[in-house]
Amino acid sequence: MIKPLVATVALFALATGTAAQTVPTQQVGSATLSGVPSIPVEVREAVQRYQNSRAAQFEDWLPDGSMLIATRFGATQQLHHVATPGGARTQITFGAEPIAAATTIPRSDRFVMTRDTGGDEWFQLYTRGLTGVATPVTEAGTRNQSPVFSKDGALMAWARATKGSAAYAILGVDPKAGGNPRSLYQSDGAVAPADIAPDAARLIFGRSLSNREDQLFELDLKTGKAGRIAPNADAAVYADPRYLPGGRKLIAISDSGSDTRRLVEIDIASGAQTVLTPDLKWDVESFDLTDDGRVLAYSVNEDGFSRVVVQDRVTRRALPQPVLPRGVLTALRFSPDGRNLAVGLTSATSAGDVWSWGVTGGGLTRWTESELGELDPATLAEPELVRFKSFDDLSVPAFVYRPKGLPAGTRTPVIVDIHGGPEAQTRPIWNYGAQYFADVLKATVILPNVRGSDGYGKRYLNLDNGVKREDSVKDIGALLDWIDTQPGLDAGRVAVYGQSYGGYMSLAVMTHYSDRLVGGVERYGISNWNTFLQNTEAYRRDNRRAEYGDERDPAMRAVLTRVSPFTNVARITKPMLVMQGANDPRVPQSESDQIVARLRANGNDTWYVVFADEGHGFLKKPNNDLRREVETVFLRRLFER
Repeated sequence: MIKPLVATVALFALATGTAAQTVPTQQVGSATLSGVPSIPVEVREAVQRYQNSRAAQFEDWLPDGSMLIATRFGATQQLHHVATPGGARTQITFGAEPIAAATTIPRSDRFVMTRDTGGDEWFQLYTRGLTGVATPVTEAGTRNQSPVFSKDGALMAWARATKGSAAYAILGVDPKAGGNPRSLYQSDGAVAPADIAPDAARLIFGRSLSNREDQLFELDLKTGKAGRIAPNADAAVYADPRYLPGGRKLIAISDSGSDTRRLVEIDIASGAQTVLTPDLKWDVESFDLTDDGRVLAYSVNEDGFSRVVVQDRVTRRALPQPVLPRGVLTALRFSPDGRNLAVGLTSATSAGDVWSWGVTGGGLTRWTESELGELDPATLAEPELVRFKSFDDLSVPAFVYRPKGLPAGTRTPVIVDIHGGPEAQTRPIWNYGAQYFADVLKATVILPNVRGSDGYGKRYLNLDNGVKREDSVKDIGALLDWIDTQPGLDAGRVAVYGQSYGGYMSLAVMTHYSDRLVGGVERYGISNWNTFLQNTEAYRRDNRRAEYGDERDPAMRAVLTRVSPFTNVARITKPMLVMQGANDPRVPQSESDQIVARLRANGNDTWYVVFADEGHGFLKKPNNDLRREVETVFLRRLFER
C-alpha cells in the first residue's frame, strides 16, 4: 500500500499573467506530485479492492507441453511456469522491471525474454531456462525486438535500433551456442524479421512505412541481398507474414484490395495473392499454424469481440470449433506437436486466463484461474455497445459502463475515456479502471471508438488523417450531444479522460468544449504536434509523420500548429490533471511540462504527477495505485462542484 503523503518538501513558482503561482510539491516513492492534495485513507482502500486483480498472459509452450505464463505477483509482471492445467504458477523470474515477452527457443527447454528499464522501451533480450540466471544477448543502449527462430533453433534473428538514429539492423545469433551477434541486414527505416524459411537460408522481414502500409522483403542470408515481394502491389498492411511448408508461399494478414483485414496466401516469386477468408465482414486479428502447415486457427474481431475459427488449411474444412467465453483474445498458439491450441482470453468481468483446445478431440481445458482480488464478479458492470451519429452522420461506436444497483431515475456523472493510438480500439477487455469509477464514483464511463480507430475497416481508420485531425474531436462533441439526450446521464457533470493519443484528445476536447465539461485528465498526451514530432525517439519519428503529417513541410506545420492544444490552451477554463512517465520515449516529458506551465500561467487549477521510473504507461503496481488514487480525488472534486 502507498505510504501516507509526506509533508511538502518544495515549492516552485510558475509565472501567471500577474504574479507567481506557488504550487506545493510532494514526493511519494518515485513520484513527484505537484498541486495534489493529500489522499484520504478510504480512497486508498477503495483503490486496492480493484488494483489487486491480476491476469494470466500466455507467452509460449515448452517442449514438454507445459506453458510459460506472465502474471503479476508483487509489483511487476514476471514469468511463471505452469506444468499442467490448473497447476501452480511457479515464478521463475524475479526482476524489479516487468517482463515484456518470452518466446521458447525451438527444440530447447530454454527461452528468450524481453525487458526494458524504467519503462524506457530500450528493450534487451536475454536467454534462460526454468532455473538459473538470465544471459544477456544484446547490448545496453539499443532497442531490440521481434525475435524469430529457425525450425531447429540454431538461428535467432531480431531487429535493433540505436538511440538518435532512424536506422535499423537485423541481427542474428545461435541462441544455444551464444557468441557475438552478426549483422544480417541494414536499413534506413523501420524493419523487423517475421519468419525464417524452413531451409534456414532465407528470412522474411517487413518494413513499416506507417500504420497503414507495410512492405514485405525476402532476405538471402548467404548473400545478404533482399528483394521486395510484390513491388507493384497497392499500398496495404501486411501483418505477421510466415512461410508455408516448402518455403515458396507466405501466409499473412492483409487489407490488400479490401476495407477489412483478411488472411491471404502470397506467392513469393510472383506476388500473386489468394484470399483465405473472402466472406468476412470484420478484421482477422490473429492466426497460427501447426508446424506442418495443415491446421489453421484464426480469430476475427467482430465489433470488438473475438471469435476463434479452426480449420484444415488445405481443404478449408471446418474442424471442431472451441466455444469460448465472450471476450477478447490475448493469445493464439499451437503446441509444438500441433495437438493443442493455447487460447488466451479476457473479458469485462475476467482479468484474463488461458485455455487449451484439443485440435482432434475437441476438448476445452482451462489452465489458469486468475484472481479478481476482493471483487464480486456479480457486482461488475457489463458494458453496453451503443452507437451515436457524429456531425457528418458517421456512426461512432462506444462501450458504456453504467453503475449497478442505482435507484430508478438516477442521473450519474460521466467519464468519457478516449483510447490512445490513434490506430487502437477500445474493446470489452478487463478494464478495472472503468469498473472502479462506475462502482466508487458512481459514474457512467463511456469509451468511444472515434474515427481513426482500428477494427472498423481502413476507410474508418483514415478519416482523421492529416488535415482531418480535429474531425475526431468533433466526434466527442457529438457524443456530448448524445449524453444530453440520455435520461440516466447528467450532462452537467461530464469529464474527459485519456492517455497517449487519448491524452491529446483530452486536451483538444477541453479546448473545444470546456463550457460543457467539468474538467479533464490526460496522461502523457501530445500537447504540441510540432515539438512532439521533433522530440519523439528517432526510431519511430518517420512512422508518426506518416500518420500525423510532416512538420518540416510549412503548410503541414501550420495545420499542426493550429490544431495543437498548446496553441489553444487559453480556451481550457476547467481543472486539469496531467500525469507523465519521465522515461517515455514516445511522448517525452517535455510535452507535459509545457502544457502544465501554460495552463498554470493562465491561472488554471492544474495537478501534475511525474513518475521517475516509468515510461509510456505505468507498469509498476505502486505507481499505478497512486495514479488511481490521485485520479479518484481529482474526479470526485470535479463531480462535487
